Amino acid sequence: MKKLEKLKINLVAETTEIEFKENIEYNKPKSWLKTVSAFSNGIGGIIYFGVNDNREIIGLDDIQKHIEKISENGKKARRK
Repeated sequence: MKKLEKLKINLVAETTEIEFKENIEYNKPKSWLKTVSAFSNGIGGIIYFGVNDNREIIGLDDIQKHIEKISENGKKARRK
């Protein structure tokens, strides 16, 4: 069984500790930074980017670019 298939089986539903984001909205960083903040102020959690609300793994293109942008947006948010 492929890793993605195993992941889909394990993704039950969104909970207070799990959030699915189909894509990363760079023009609306608050849409996902609020989740980051909530998780960091609580017991933690996991955001799965590239997964829609139906637990379908959509994936993301150019992962390295997304990692850099997420980090950049997180640093900007901390400076405010």
